[in-house]
Amino acid sequence: MPHVVTQPCDNCRYTDCVVVCPVECFYEGQTMLFIHPDDCIDCEACVPECPVEAIYEESNVPDEWQSYIAMNREKTLAGDLPNITEKKPPLADQK
Repeated sequence: MPHVVTQPCDNCRYTDCVVVCPVECFYEGQTMLFIHPDDCIDCEACVPECPVEAIYEESNVPDEWQSYIAMNREKTLAGDLPNITEKKPPLADQK
């Protein structure tokens, strides 16, 4: 099962996770990152890299963040978000 970026990433958007992803499945939204569910190989490399603990395996997403499963799918499959493969400053540092 793929991994999912959840609420703690919103308005934070650290990108430590994208650097370790071997399949480049992260996409950059305006206020958070998303994982393409068809490209994620479930390697879990991104999980320990997330400083805000926003990434979960799909079957382990907390109940209050279940909507993020569909959100990750919809946002990445729409095709309008850029793929991100390099580290950038988090949103807090860009203000």
